[in-house]
Amino acid sequence: MATSNAQAISRPQPSVTYRWMILFFVSLTMFGNYYLYDSIAPVADLLKSQLHFTDQMIDRLYSFYSYAAVATLLIGGIIIDRIGTKKAITLFGSACAIAGVVTAISGDYHTMLAGRFILGFGAESLIAAVTTALAKWFKGKEIGLAFGINLTIARLGSLGTDWSPRLAGRLYSNWHDPLWLAAIIGGFCLFGAIVYWILEAAAEKKYVIGEAGSTDKLVLKDLVAFDRSFWYVTGLCLTFYAAIFPFRAFAIKFFQDAFNMPREAAGRLNGILPMAAMIATPLFGLLIDKVGKRALFMAVGSLIIVPAYLLMLPSLNMRPYLSVALIGVSFSLIPAVMWPSVAYIVDEKKLGTAYALMGLIQQIGVAAIFELIGPLNDRGGASAANPSGYNGMLYLVSALGFLGLFFSFMLWKTERGPHAHGLDNVKPKA
Repeated sequence: MATSNAQAISRPQPSVTYRWMILFFVSLTMFGNYYLYDSIAPVADLLKSQLHFTDQMIDRLYSFYSYAAVATLLIGGIIIDRIGTKKAITLFGSACAIAGVVTAISGDYHTMLAGRFILGFGAESLIAAVTTALAKWFKGKEIGLAFGINLTIARLGSLGTDWSPRLAGRLYSNWHDPLWLAAIIGGFCLFGAIVYWILEAAAEKKYVIGEAGSTDKLVLKDLVAFDRSFWYVTGLCLTFYAAIFPFRAFAIKFFQDAFNMPREAAGRLNGILPMAAMIATPLFGLLIDKVGKRALFMAVGSLIIVPAYLLMLPSLNMRPYLSVALIGVSFSLIPAVMWPSVAYIVDEKKLGTAYALMGLIQQIGVAAIFELIGPLNDRGGASAANPSGYNGMLYLVSALGFLGLFFSFMLWKTERGPHAHGLDNVKPKA
C-alpha cells in the first residue's frame, strides 16, 4: 500500500493541453445536449401543419422532459457519486443520444413523448456529471475559465438550433429531417463521453488527478436550515426560467405567425437570447464583482422582463426587436447574479442541497407553465390568421415577471435589514 501511494505521489500533474482536451470533449456532450433540447422549436409549425399537433401537444414535448428531469434530479447526484464521472457521463450521454433517435424515428406522438422523457432523464444529470468532472480536472487551476468555456460551448448548441433553418434550410420542407439532424448532433453526447472516458482512463495511469468532490444532491434534513433570502432567490429562479424557456419554445412559431417572419429570420431572432448570454453573462459577472448590489441587480433584471413581453402584443403592432433585446439583457443579467449569490446565502456544507433544490423547483415550474401555454394558445386560436390568440401566453409570462420582481424586491428588502448576508457589498461576508 505504501509503495502504491508513493507511486501515485510521484506521478506528474496532467499537462495544460491534456486538461483542455478533457474540457473540449465533455463540453461537446453539452453542445449535443442543448441542441437536442431546443430542436422542437424550429419545427413547431411543421408539427402543427403536417402532423396536426396542437400547441398543447407541442408543449408537452417539453414538459415531459421536465417531468423526467425532476425525477432524476433526486437521484442523479447519488448515481454520479457511486459510479464516477467516466461511467456517469457515458450513461447519461448515451441516454441523450438515444433520446434524439427515438424522437426523430416516428411521427407517432407517444413515441416522441418517450424520446423527450428519455432526454429529460439524461440531460440534467449529464450537466451535473460534466460539472463534477470539470471540478475534478480544474479545481485550483483555471476552473472559472473552464466553466465559462463549457457554458459557452453548450449555448452554441442552442444557438445552432435557432440558426439551423438558415444553415440547413433544405431540411425544413418537412418535420422529419430537422429532427434527424438533431439526432445526429445529439450523437456528440455519446461521442464526447467515450473520448472523455478514454482520456481519463489513460490519465489515471500516468497523472495525479484531483478528487471529484461532492455532487449537488438533495438532502432532506438540510431543507429546514434555509432562511428567507434563499427562498426569495429560489422564487426568482422559478419565475424567471418559467418565463424564459416556455416562451423560447414557441418564439419561432410566434414570430412567424404574429410578425409574418420567415422561419430563418424568426430563428435568428430567437438565437439572440443564447448569443447574448454567451457574451454578456461573464461581463455582468465581472461588473457585479466590482460594484456589488446583487439584490438590486436581480430586481432590475426582473423589472426588464415585464414590459418586454407586453410590447410584443400583436395589437400594439410593434416589431419584436426591442423586446428580444430586453429579454436578452435579463437572460444574461439574472443568472450572472443569482447563482453565485446562493453561495453567500447558504452554508457551504448545504450548498449541494441548495442547488439541487433550486434545480428541482425550477423544472417543476417550467413544466407547469408549459402545461398552461399550450391550452392558452389552442383556446385563443393562435395562428397567422389570428395573432392575438397568443395574448394569453404573453400575459402569462408577463405575470411571471411581476412575481419575479416581487421576490427580488423582498430579497432586496431583507438584504437591507438585520438578517442581511452582505449581497449588496462588493465582497459579501462568508
